[in-house]
Amino acid sequence: MTPGEHYRRNRYRFRPVIAPPAGWRVAVRGIGRGETAPDDLSSVGTRPAGGWGAPGGDRVAVAEREPLGPGSLSLADRLVVVTGAARGIGAATAALCARLGARLALCDRDPLGGAPEGAITAVLDVRDDDAARAFAARLGRVDVLVNNAGGTFPADFAALSPRAEAALIAENFTQVTAMTRLLLPRMPQGASIVNVTSIEAHQAAPGFAIYAAMKAALENLTRTLALELAPRGVRVNAVAPDAIPTEGEESVREAMLAASPAYDPARVPPLGRLGVPEDAAAAIAYLASDLSRFVTGTTIHVDGGAHAAGGWRRVRT
Repeated sequence: MTPGEHYRRNRYRFRPVIAPPAGWRVAVRGIGRGETAPDDLSSVGTRPAGGWGAPGGDRVAVAEREPLGPGSLSLADRLVVVTGAARGIGAATAALCARLGARLALCDRDPLGGAPEGAITAVLDVRDDDAARAFAARLGRVDVLVNNAGGTFPADFAALSPRAEAALIAENFTQVTAMTRLLLPRMPQGASIVNVTSIEAHQAAPGFAIYAAMKAALENLTRTLALELAPRGVRVNAVAPDAIPTEGEESVREAMLAASPAYDPARVPPLGRLGVPEDAAAAIAYLASDLSRFVTGTTIHVDGGAHAAGGWRRVRT
């Protein structure tokens, strides 16, 4: 029986058990009853025949921690890697994580002159495998990976050259899979991966067909990796921003509007104002912290209600 067949046959009959992070208390809970964990927890993380989490069994090991509090947002003693960190959401994320106590490793193809003091920095194109490997070699343990790098330009699908299409795929998808695969061996249990997607991952995007398709692929990858990496204790989530002007986004929008597009995008979200990069950074910091310790495989929309509105536009104040 293949692992996939085993999962499909047994997914409703058992829950896998993973070893808890340091500082967690483990209890064994039976269905409809509570039980105290044995003194010897050496078997936590395994599925002994007939034991915790075994197929057909009715007990699972539950890791518990102290109640959440203000300190649960702290990123002290954690290394946070942010790609595309020179400006916009990436720069705001780096600055906020630094204020929350994190150590930083930042990369961008543009200079990182505003990087917080003490950060590990590298000027590189995330699509360059050799440069990415050299950057990773400078790191130790990686507690948080924020895949923020990406970009696009307006072009009708029929007019897009194969070379341009390949560049969009590499910049918005394959570099994310490569960086994640590269840093995953350095990520301990309790680590977090945050993929920055876009509202275009959840709606049609005329003039940005390949970009939107890659963001949708990244959203699906987020959910799949959340399942694949759950046994390792690594959480994977996404943040989908919109209506947050940045230097890069503004230039793309201006180019799109200058081309007299057939479809006019909504200009103001339901909240009646535009956001700022720190709004998206706040969601990323939440997903990086212990406040989201039971959140994985989900997307947080940071868009002032644009995703919820669909095609509706606010016309009255």
